[in-house]
Amino acid sequence: MIDNLSEELEAYRAGWRIRVPAERQQAMERHIAHLRDSGVGTGALQPGARAPAIALPDQHGNVFDVATLLARGPVVVTFYRGGWCPYCNLELKAYQTLLPRIAAAGASLVAISPEKPDDVVETAGKNAATFPVLSDVGQVVGRAFGVTYAFTEELRSVYQGFGLDIPGKNGSPDDWSLPLSATYVIGADGVILWADTRTDYRERTDPREVLEVLEKRAAA
Repeated sequence: MIDNLSEELEAYRAGWRIRVPAERQQAMERHIAHLRDSGVGTGALQPGARAPAIALPDQHGNVFDVATLLARGPVVVTFYRGGWCPYCNLELKAYQTLLPRIAAAGASLVAISPEKPDDVVETAGKNAATFPVLSDVGQVVGRAFGVTYAFTEELRSVYQGFGLDIPGKNGSPDDWSLPLSATYVIGADGVILWADTRTDYRERTDPREVLEVLEKRAAA
């Protein structure tokens, strides 16, 4: 159970600074600066836009159509990099903690990553996720939302140094790309009500902020 995601992320980040060699840290910082300066986040869909259709394999091996949730009310959609990412796992655990309150606000939640379906099963299990966790191999949905970015050559070398084969993890040969940390609230009519995208993968939308959006709408 995670009650304060921001504190958990900062605690992990403090340990990361101690464990990871300085040159790799600097390379990650350069990539984050590159993403920020390139304006990749500005291409992501914003409130008022119609959300793309989402129908992807879930952790139970079934194709899950988010339209079935939209028929009942708003849906929170959060993009994460993969179960290999500790920041992502902290985020999923935080959402699971707040899931009853999200449901009480009349909303639903889904998480999407580009990792293969078998890895989605593992990710959902280790985070005790009872909400749909979806596999977007090829990042068709991620690209439709405009939240996917490509690795620089330097970043690819850093990840290979960590022993992370991103194309292999994602089942997409030669595709070194991942989604930004992005969270959306989609209305029952399919229109995006609220959005938050982060170019720094170590930062995440606090689920409590999303819950506040949902509860204000429910009370209106």
